[in-house]
Amino acid sequence: MTPFSRPPLGRRWGHLLGAYGLLALTVLLFLAFSLALPDTFPTLDNISQVLSNQSIPAILALGAMIPIVTANFDLSIGYGLGLAHVMTMQLIANEGWPWPLACLVVVLGGAVVGTFNGVVVEFAKIDSFIATLGTGSILYAVTGWITNGARIVPGPQGLPAAFTDLYDSRFLGLPVSAYYVLALTAVLWLLLERLPLGRYLYVIGSNPRAAELVGIPTRRYVVYAFAGSGLVVGVAGVLLAAQQRIGNPSVGLDYLLPAFVGALLGSTAIRPGRANALGTLVAVVILAIGLAGIGQLGAQFWVTPLFNGATLLIAVGMAGYAARRQLRRGRAAPPRPRHDVPQTTP
Repeated sequence: MTPFSRPPLGRRWGHLLGAYGLLALTVLLFLAFSLALPDTFPTLDNISQVLSNQSIPAILALGAMIPIVTANFDLSIGYGLGLAHVMTMQLIANEGWPWPLACLVVVLGGAVVGTFNGVVVEFAKIDSFIATLGTGSILYAVTGWITNGARIVPGPQGLPAAFTDLYDSRFLGLPVSAYYVLALTAVLWLLLERLPLGRYLYVIGSNPRAAELVGIPTRRYVVYAFAGSGLVVGVAGVLLAAQQRIGNPSVGLDYLLPAFVGALLGSTAIRPGRANALGTLVAVVILAIGLAGIGQLGAQFWVTPLFNGATLLIAVGMAGYAARRQLRRGRAAPPRPRHDVPQTTP
């Protein structure tokens, strides 16, 4: 095939189906629930409620996606979310800190924790599963030490209204938390798809040895990825505190599985075979629609973890298939010069 010839029609349709099939399934699922529940599901109130409930899982999924780009996993995000959430409540409700300062400290603290994870993975050479599971357990211990296993409840004066408005306020009739998700998706899309930083991370994730050979400092960029994940977790913890208005030391664990489901399922959409921000957003939306729909149909309480677990298995399988397909396609294609990575001279 010459450089200017078009691929066969079947291959083009296959590419479109692979890239946008999950998006099409999202639309079909929304239409199906709307037909089954016409009085409750397609209403503005229900859409606002779904967006509000799923904003924090969406933000956490986007945070989990960043290390996955480098073929690493941060299993500490659920524990980090719990600690960030508790620390926000502790500083505002018990220590009397101004809420902007408390939020800034918590977000920066999340970035520090993420940086530590990256250092442990890259410099101590511990597998990311084991390393982040260990640091997550430490974070959970710190959370228990701060709270003594009890909830943090604000006094009679409650929390500052400006702080709770971070989550409760609305813009154009929709919860402001939904706009946070869109803004974070746009920032990550720009970083990963349009800037050299993202291209370096993708090269590291696909072939770390090749990344080193072309001069990419893999250790540094993997640490950057974990630091970015920790920063996002800190933001999610602040928003969770503004939403729940009490400090629950065990709440973060409930968000771990949905976050990874969204991040892994997102690698099968928009750009199949690699984690990406837009795909993660689509995955989170389809999960939100599915959970809201089965909830309104009167499903039992155990259906939600069943749905999340089954979707995770499907997501991992689909992500692996998409990655293998992309690898086979890359081997079949003729090599092209790359101009987005630094070149070294012998």
